[in-house]
Amino acid sequence: MTKELRRLSVVMLAMFLALFVSTSVIQVGQAENLANTAGNRRALYDSYQVQRGSIIASGTVIASSVPSDDVYSWQRQYTDAEMWAPVTGYMNPVLDARTRIELDKNSVLSGANSSQFFSRLEQAATGQVPRGSNVELSLDAGVQRAAWDALGDQQGSVVAIEPSTGRILAMVSKPSFDTNTLASHDPDAVNAAYDQLAADPSQPLVNRAIEGDLNPPGSTFKLVVASAALASGRYTPDSAFPNLASYTLPQSSSVVSNAGGGTCGGGDTVTIATALRLSCNIPFAELAVELGDDAIRAEAQKYGFNASFSMPLTSTPSSYPANLDAPQTALSGFGQGQVRATPLQMAMVSAGIANQGVVMNPRMVDRIIGSTLSVDDEGTSSEFGRALDSNLAAQMVTMMTANVQDGAASNARIDGVQVAGKTGTAENDSRPYTLWFTGFAPADDPKVAVAVVVENGGGQGQSGSGNEIAAPIAKKVMEAVLGK
Repeated sequence: MTKELRRLSVVMLAMFLALFVSTSVIQVGQAENLANTAGNRRALYDSYQVQRGSIIASGTVIASSVPSDDVYSWQRQYTDAEMWAPVTGYMNPVLDARTRIELDKNSVLSGANSSQFFSRLEQAATGQVPRGSNVELSLDAGVQRAAWDALGDQQGSVVAIEPSTGRILAMVSKPSFDTNTLASHDPDAVNAAYDQLAADPSQPLVNRAIEGDLNPPGSTFKLVVASAALASGRYTPDSAFPNLASYTLPQSSSVVSNAGGGTCGGGDTVTIATALRLSCNIPFAELAVELGDDAIRAEAQKYGFNASFSMPLTSTPSSYPANLDAPQTALSGFGQGQVRATPLQMAMVSAGIANQGVVMNPRMVDRIIGSTLSVDDEGTSSEFGRALDSNLAAQMVTMMTANVQDGAASNARIDGVQVAGKTGTAENDSRPYTLWFTGFAPADDPKVAVAVVVENGGGQGQSGSGNEIAAPIAKKVMEAVLGK
């Protein structure tokens, strides 16, 4: 071989290798990003030919693809669509629209994830129908159904979490909508349905469990304030405060009172434990002022306040603002003023206390199952951080258990099971109250932590209470997890 031919061969080989490397990088390394790039019509057209993977909850297929008789090849179909809408979202190839899990796990569902490269090659070589991977959620279909049924016609949401892992067991939001109407291949019908939903003042497209116009947490936030007090080392459950029938906010003429209008039980003083058990506002306003907003905020942030979580659904951060003045700090002591929270956040507070003071990151995907039924990926549990030492968390459990056994959360009792919990009845100026419950069971071996919020006063304006309306809903969810 002449020198010129050798040089030409080397150049050709280098060019071939460069082409091979560049196409491999594009097809493998950048496949996921390219598939999710807005305006990538090729990826959109390719997705029509792929049988999109299913979304599964505890063995129940809640989203699947069935053959269609049009150019799009496959039609997305949802089971118990309204119940699962806040979780699955919807996918519409005609409008190139995806939400919720359909969006966040689009690359694996559509088979475009870089980890599925060899599966795509195998499917092409063997003539198999191109297929995406299945997404198996942590949510339990039975617990989801119990939460959905228990919430009934109320506007609100329910979140249930496994305290030791952060696995979400249920996520319900009402009102909801039929995702099948937005998965239709008729663009005019879909746009009309979407416009109607978007204009609905009850906001059915919003997942109230993790986003939207957040509510004041009311007395459920007393758990965070009590936790901050114990963590400071300056207080115990037996620390006492003046037992007042009314309390003038510092630097203000505004007066607050306890729910019943009188003192917090008998006696001239009241302990933190008693104030939590009876859900009295004044002692917690006094405690909040003594602690200061910096200490309360620091403790709230240990439970997840002021942070967003990706499960992979992304949550709106619950809020404990900075630089609260003295009156606002006092109001924050019983979850009023500028404090705002999602049900996810309040479930995380209970779960952290239940898990000996360790708060886990919430997650809702257990595994990704490939088209060959191989496990391509598994969800892993991770710690968000420690909110409270284990011995102090045990003191919180004792106080929360008393709250259910002989206190303001009595409607969460379950026969034969110790339940720990806290109710909340949050004021909204002149509007109906927001009703809350958060807690966990069994208190001595927690399997589930739950938070319930019922908006619009549960239909009772300003006369309903968290114990009357929210606690029984939580009870049914906990019973479903425990098999009661």
